[in-house]
Amino acid sequence: MNMGLQFKICLQVILWLCFEQVLQDVAAGFDPTSQRTDSSLSDANLMFEFLLDGVEIDLDNNIVLLDKEMASMRRGRAFLSQINDNIPRGLSSMVQMVNTLKGQRRRPMSQDQFETLVLSLVYSAHQAWHQERKEEQEAWGGVLLQLANVTVYELRGNYLFNYA
Repeated sequence: MNMGLQFKICLQVILWLCFEQVLQDVAAGFDPTSQRTDSSLSDANLMFEFLLDGVEIDLDNNIVLLDKEMASMRRGRAFLSQINDNIPRGLSSMVQMVNTLKGQRRRPMSQDQFETLVLSLVYSAHQAWHQERKEEQEAWGGVLLQLANVTVYELRGNYLFNYA
């Protein structure tokens, strides 16, 4: 199985885990957000479409859409700008972001903050998977677990794991 296919499968699993409850609420007719529901669903669908059509990380550590037509669209360029400009790339900066998010847990996240969280989760999963040294894999895996925990807290109001 090639790396691109593995990354695509990993993205699908992570995105499904993150959005499962939201999608169930939408299917059941519940309002998953109190603001901009139609826009939020459209944005979420578009994000899924971008990610599931395929992405790669280039030599400069930037995310690139494999579908060149989508990449040339205004929304595609905006998506690439968001993911390439707002996602921390280093382990220490990712840990710093996790700690900041944990400190803000009493306030609901904005849509942009949540999207950045989910995209950071996906990027961390990719980094954990592709590290050659076991120590680096474990470090990225730890960040991935913390990001998943923050994501679950944001969606459900409680953590998967309590570190206290």
